[in-house]
Amino acid sequence: MGFLQRIFGGKKAEPAPADAAAAANVPTGSAIPAERVGLDGEYDQSGLAKRVAKAFDDDGQIDDVETLWVAQTGGTVVLKGKVPSQDFLDKATSVASSVSGATSVDASGVEVG
Repeated sequence: MGFLQRIFGGKKAEPAPADAAAAANVPTGSAIPAERVGLDGEYDQSGLAKRVAKAFDDDGQIDDVETLWVAQTGGTVVLKGKVPSQDFLDKATSVASSVSGATSVDASGVEVG
């Protein structure tokens, strides 16, 4: 299935309403903050988390672990759940931190084993 489809339903983001920038406190005419850029360059409140999930899917070394979840708080990627090994967590953390807009990765909510 893959991380993106499992976590976010695999749906394409709907176009943001005209007032989305105002609702997100983005000044009119300014660029979208890196953590809010969606899969197709549109404004998306969960853009960073979706791009991390897609990066996991695109990486041949990361299998979809149904007990691992991806979220975000601002520019921080938040990983939660359970993974099979420390090596898996290290790889997932490395991939997540390499996604544009990620300022840090919080894996404190991940159990190994």
